Amino acid sequence: MADLQASLSGIVPFIAYFVAAIAMLLIFMKIYTVMTPHDEMALIKENNVAASLVFSAAFFGFSLPLASAAANSVNIFDFIIWGIIACVAQLIAYQIFRRFYPKITSRIEQGEMAISTKLAAISVTVGLLNAACITY
Repeated sequence: MADLQASLSGIVPFIAYFVAAIAMLLIFMKIYTVMTPHDEMALIKENNVAASLVFSAAFFGFSLPLASAAANSVNIFDFIIWGIIACVAQLIAYQIFRRFYPKITSRIEQGEMAISTKLAAISVTVGLLNAACITY
């Protein structure tokens, strides 16, 4: 019984971190969809693979540093701060990409995979680097 109590002693922090992580993921995705000129959800419903790839990579790219922040934070407040920093870094990366490819929206809407794959790779790469930098 003592082993079970010891194992479950971390359930409250787990729930707090997990709920905070899900909330931050949802907030990130909302900000991301507002920031992009195209409607990702509508494009994905229309079976636009390019839009799905970019959207999924942004989600994955943000979840990498979020996972690192959860693993390395000293408390929930620290986790949320680093989650916000990770969010900002990911959104800045997208904005920089848009400066180099001003027609990215129309190209994603047309289902162009080459440019979408490049943006997806940048999202994941920035997320991975971001995650590595959070291992303080």
